[in-house]
Amino acid sequence: MKTMLVDNFHTLPERADMIIQIYEVNSEAEAKQLAELGVDHIGSVITPEMRWDDPGVRGAVAAAKAFGRKSSLIQFSDDFETVSRIIDYHRPDILHFCEALHGFAEDRLAELLLLQLKIRERYPFLSIMRSIPVAQSGRGERVDTLHYAEIFAPGSDYFLTDTLLIADFDGTEEEQPVPGFVGITGKLCDLDVAARLVSSFKVPVILAGGLSPLNVAEAIEKVKPCGVDSCTLTNAIGQGGRPVRFKKDMKLVEQFVTNAKKLF
Repeated sequence: MKTMLVDNFHTLPERADMIIQIYEVNSEAEAKQLAELGVDHIGSVITPEMRWDDPGVRGAVAAAKAFGRKSSLIQFSDDFETVSRIIDYHRPDILHFCEALHGFAEDRLAELLLLQLKIRERYPFLSIMRSIPVAQSGRGERVDTLHYAEIFAPGSDYFLTDTLLIADFDGTEEEQPVPGFVGITGKLCDLDVAARLVSSFKVPVILAGGLSPLNVAEAIEKVKPCGVDSCTLTNAIGQGGRPVRFKKDMKLVEQFVTNAKKLF
């Protein structure tokens, strides 16, 4: 599909520095540590199992602001009034939507865009981030990434690439870690597709999807995003060698920040 450069409604200030964004941070203490390490965007998550007024999330948002950082918040509701209540209570700088999009009917995609536009109209101070699915490395052509970006560009201040797991044998979507949503796979997204996203749209792109201290510098050089994001591969490791959600390894975060920012 031929894609024209598509602008968004809000104009963000130009910056020479790489944006470093870290998820999932749901405590004031961890948010403070990340701010001290030089993280720019501190991301929190309200899962469907959590209370909408979770005190840890509120503390993380407040700590980010106290240190002059931006707070980014993921929540999983698509009800306008529910989302508004969450915004009113937590007051994040960025609201982040991360539905999987792949395989959604066009009517459903239009509903999600309309929600973003309604949120933007009610909260003009709020930036909107939209995750754009990218298949894992080597399978990028199996997800129409640029099509989804074109749909959501008018209502987005940032795009964030994230890895959508696609089966190798038939190209169908695999079960995602959070069904219906994209992210926390720990798998590297297709960087060629991510680079095309950056070059095709004026919406600033934060590169995410399987980034770690070991690969972030190479990924930046290839994709040239406005920022990079890490979640799973900067988490603490628990029993069985598996990453622990909502608990960061601060040494890994520090290495990630250092390796990303040394290019700028």
